[in-house]
Parts: sequence; structure tokens; C-alpha cells
Amino acid sequence: MKKIELPPRAVETLFGVHDQNIKYLESLMDVRVDARGQDLTLDGKAEDVETAGRILEDFAALFREGKTFTDKELREAFAQSAEDRSYSLRDYFTKARFNPAGKKQVAPKSANQRRYIEAIQSNDIVFGIGPAGTGKSYLAVAMAVQALTLKQVSRIILARPAVEAGERLGFLPGDLQEKVDPYLRPLYDALFDLMDAERVAKMLEKRIIEVAPLAFMRGRTLADAFIILDEAQNTTSETPLLL
Repeated sequence: MKKIELPPRAVETLFGVHDQNIKYLESLMDVRVDARGQDLTLDGKAEDVETAGRILEDFAALFREGKTFTDKELREAFAQSAEDRSYSLRDYFTKARFNPAGKKQVAPKSANQRRYIEAIQSNDIVFGIGPAGTGKSYLAVAMAVQALTLKQVSRIILARPAVEAGERLGFLPGDLQEKVDPYLRPLYDALFDLMDAERVAKMLEKRIIEVAPLAFMRGRTLADAFIILDEAQNTTSETPLLL
């Protein structure tokens, strides 16, 4: 059993609508949380009570510091702290979340996404492997935009193999940029979600952000750039090598 005292008015935020937040934490940790006024009592296995106690103590401290929470944010933070018990609620709200260009805040939705972000922050080359829709491209673009905003790099290069699906590039209308745009649309979508459209357009015009098919990257000098090669699995040879 463990007892925790919350600051005034924190119980409503912690428990959420119909107690959905605290019920979610109880299901993750297999603990029972009872409230009497501002005092919480935790029951369950010792290690689960200890972990849940650290989460709630972090919540109380952040609330006293003036931090505000949405129900969705709290549940995501609970899930990541339960999945990786060395990861604290404070880390989630003070380190993992970032605002790349002042338009939209980005936060990892899972422990794997958080590790992916940390790997990009601490390594020169990172390979992101996983199913479609797991945030690999989006988070990479978010990290690139943040690096550009903080002047850690002077430009962003977004490359992708233009793998054709029954139709050759040459048959598509327009110039080269218009021909490859359909293949690079996911990268554009991430850029426009993170930055104002006018700002993206100016950076694309000035080649501060460059989006190009991989086939046209031969011989390029890529100094001081944040480079993302999306769908890199399609860079393998189309025909087997003869030895």
C-alpha cells in the first residue's frame, strides 16, 4: 500500500471524465487507486504500486508547477510509463514532446516511437524499420524540421525511390517535379502538417528544403544537411547480379 497527496483540484484532472484516466492506469498496472479528498491510496503488487506511485508523484509535481493535461495526453503518458518502467511521466511531458516549427506539437505515441526519436537525436545514421503507418516518415520529417529551425543544419533533403506501379514516369504530365510529386506526396503531407504552407513553399523555392527522387541524387554534395531516404527498401536492385 502507498499513499500520495495531490495538490488542490488535481483529482478532477487525474481521474478524467467518468474516471476513465485512473481506470486506464489501474488496468495497465494491475493496481487499485482509491481517493479520499486529495489523498490517494494505492493497493496491488509491490512493484506495480511502486511504478504507479512514481507516475502519480510526477503528475502531482507537474500539476503544482502549472502544467496542464488533456485526458488523451495522460493516457498516452501512462501507457509509455507502464511499457518502459524506467521512463517517467516527467520525461514524457518535458523531454519527449517537441514543437518543430511552432505550428504543431509532436509527441511519441509509443515507447518504440520515443526510442526512434532518441536514436535520431544521438546518431548520424538511423534505420527505421516497421509496418506502414507507424510514424517512421512523419517523425523523421519532424526531427528534420526541428534541426533546421534550431539551425543545427542548413537544409533538408527528402529523397524517395520513385517505384512505378504500371506506369512510367515519362508518361506522366508536366516537368520533372510534377512527374515525381505523386511519389513524394507522403513527405509533402508531413511538411505541410508541421509548418505553414507559405513557409514550406518559400523554403522549397529557395532549395532550403529539397524533395527529390533517389535516381537524381547521384554525385550530390550533401554537406550540412538533414537527409531522409523514405521507402529505402525499394533501393535494392531490380534484377539479380550475375556472379
